[in-house]
Amino acid sequence: MTKGNDRKRELQSLYKERKAVGGVYLIRNIQNKKIYLDATLNLRGIKNRFEFAQKTGSCVYAKLQKDWSEQGGGQFAFEALEELVKSDTQTQTEFKSDVELLKEIWREKLSGEEFY
Repeated sequence: MTKGNDRKRELQSLYKERKAVGGVYLIRNIQNKKIYLDATLNLRGIKNRFEFAQKTGSCVYAKLQKDWSEQGGGQFAFEALEELVKSDTQTQTEFKSDVELLKEIWREKLSGEEFY
């Protein structure tokens, strides 16, 4: 049993030590080119959520629901625009603020695009 407990402690330690990776992403409608822009504190989790929604045919984004229902999840693509790694000295509030600022910068960069 100690081997199992040691492995469990090791996995918990690795989980706690992993770096938080947030960032800015968009979901693009391939047909009409409209984009949904957002920011997250967990970029990997959001990407997994999007892929799960595509596989199950369920839309988790209210703004996309109408087009998703009419065209299907396969007509949408996930794009990570920029990643931001939380530093050891950064508080969660500071990290969130930095990610939101990054989102506003990307909103300006994409100002010629049509948004949802």
